[in-house]
This record gives sequence, structure tokens and C-alpha cells, in this order.
Amino acid sequence: MGMDFLIFTIHILGISSILASINIIVTIVNMRAPGMTWMKLPIFVWAWMFTALLLVLIMPILAGAVTMLLFDRHFGTSFFDAAGGGDPVLFQHLFWFFGHPEVYVLLLPSIGVLGMVIPTFSRKPLFGYKPLVCGMAFLATLGMVVWAHHQYTVGMSLAATKYFMIGTILTSVPVGLMIFTFILTMWRGSMTFETPMLFAIAIIVMFSFAGVTGVMLAVVPADLQYHDTYFVVAHFHYALIPGALFGLYAGVFYWLPKWTGHMYDEKLGKIFFWWTTMGFNLTFFPQHFLGLAGMPRRIVDYNVQFTEFNMVSSVGGFIFGLSHLLFLYIIIKTVKGGEKAEAKAWEGAMIGTPGLEWTLSSPPPHHSFSVPPVVK
Repeated sequence: MGMDFLIFTIHILGISSILASINIIVTIVNMRAPGMTWMKLPIFVWAWMFTALLLVLIMPILAGAVTMLLFDRHFGTSFFDAAGGGDPVLFQHLFWFFGHPEVYVLLLPSIGVLGMVIPTFSRKPLFGYKPLVCGMAFLATLGMVVWAHHQYTVGMSLAATKYFMIGTILTSVPVGLMIFTFILTMWRGSMTFETPMLFAIAIIVMFSFAGVTGVMLAVVPADLQYHDTYFVVAHFHYALIPGALFGLYAGVFYWLPKWTGHMYDEKLGKIFFWWTTMGFNLTFFPQHFLGLAGMPRRIVDYNVQFTEFNMVSSVGGFIFGLSHLLFLYIIIKTVKGGEKAEAKAWEGAMIGTPGLEWTLSSPPPHHSFSVPPVVK
């Protein structure tokens, strides 16, 4: 019965995701301010547009997969039952057709946050606005068609395997473009390192590392060795904890003064950054070595030769987990009171100019790349 309730839960979550995504898409298409053309949208809005489009496209596939599973369980069909002529690997294909684009659903909003935070603390308009928008579109499109790189070991044809390998390696192009866009935004900027900016830089550094291990996993002969080892676990967490969770942290610290009317404690914010970053790396960096040494994932026990690295990883996990108590404390403290946030929450970034927050993340005026436009 638990599995039936899980199927029902996935349907409810899928409906909510689709309805929320339609809401976002319709709002962006129909309710932009006068004069706010597509190529003037803040990067954060573009990121949510692509995220919502992905969710609308992929959630029905997962809903179909679990419905087929429900029919196999209770109505005598054999979609996934080999004894009745079905194919268990079909479930993998349907799941990963949802599951891989879901990675970009988690990642794209963080790219939007970076597109707001980095220009603000670099005191420069965003470099390469249109290429960044095109890069997000390319990444979302590629994310839809490379799902089976999770399935190199299931016995696909050589042609299909080569296609998924090449497609997966191609995803490094838009990701690299985005990373260099943010680096060039910082280049020769008047940078300061408040907590949101620290998280933004950490995302660029650690997600780049995830990109390197991702290319390793994309190559079929190498992946046949890494598959279902802790190397995959390490890669996945280096992609999604900096790529999704750190983006959430950067956004929270960036907009907390606007949400609450109070400035958070900058000293505590930086302590939280270093605490969580060190805990994260201590947890997941040793897992690369465990995977390369052959430790499989999803097992209840492991060989004694892997004990030391697992102990280091466990200590890091506790450090990382406990850091979030400080995060909760910072938010509660900021909500309850503290230093009142000024209209220009990030002094020198907003420079008291109304609307400068979005002009920094939108294209600069064609005649000047150094002076942001004055919005009246």
C-alpha cells in the first residue's frame, strides 16, 4: 500500500509543479511592465522561465511512468514485467527522461541568482547578457535529450550510447559559457565580498569541479568503471549542492534585507558560509577517491579498506548538517529585528538609483559598459 500512496503523492506533486509553472510562464509572457521587452528581462526571470518550461514538459512523463506502474500492480498489465512481455528498462528510460532535466530545474534558478548577485557586488552590469540567455535555453534543450547517460550499462545499442555520450559532453559548452560570463562580469569590477558574493564565488569554483567529473562520467569506457560507485555520488553532490543549495543561500542572504526590512548579521553570515563550505567539501571530496577505488553505492556495508575515508565523510556530514542550525538562527534573528535595512541595502551597488537592481542584470546601454542607466 505504501507504493500506491507514493504513486498518488507523485501525481499530486506533479499537478502542483505543472500548475505553478503555467502560472510563472503566463505571468512572464502577459504581465511584463510597459517597455520590458524580452531582451530586457532580468536574468533571474529568464531562469525561472526556462525552469517552468522544463517542468511543464517533464512532469507528465513521470506521471505516465507511475501510472503504468500502478496498472502493472493492480490491473494486470505488463509494461515493466518481463514475464508478461514488458521491459523493466522502460521504467528507467521514463524515470530518467524526467530525472535528468530535473537536475536543470534545480540548477537554473541558481544561475538566475548568480545573474543578480555577481553584477551587484562587482558594481558592473552583467557581461554577455544575450549569450547567457541563449546558453540557458541551450542547456535546457540539451537536458531534455541526454537522459540515458545514466544507463550506459543497461545494454543499449552502440549508436544510442554514442549519441548520449556526445550529447552529454556538449552540455559542457553552455555550462562553460555561463561560468565565463560570471567570471568576466567580475573581471576589473569593484568587488566586495559580502555573504551572497562568497556563496556565488563558491558556486562557480565547486560547480566547475563538478563539470570536470561530469565529462569523465559522460565518456562511456570510463563510466563503465565509475558506474554505481561513490564517484557518481560525489559528482552529483558537487553539481547540486553548490548548484542548487548554495544558490538558495546566496539568494536568501541577498534578498533577506528586502524581505524582512532588517539587515542580517554579516559576521554570522560569513561564519555560516565557511562552516557549510568546509563541511560540504569534507563530506563529499573523499567520496571521489572511494569511487575510484571501487566502493559501490547503495550498499548496506563496505569493505574495511574504505573505513578511513568513510569516517572523514561522516564527520564532514555532521559538520555540514549542524551548520544549518546557524542558518536558521540568522534568519530568525533577522526577521525578529536588528539593524534596519536602508533603501540601498547594498551600499555602492544600488547607489540609491531606483531600479538599478534589475538594470545590472539586464543588458547595459549600448553606448556605455561602465555606467549603469538611470531609471526614472
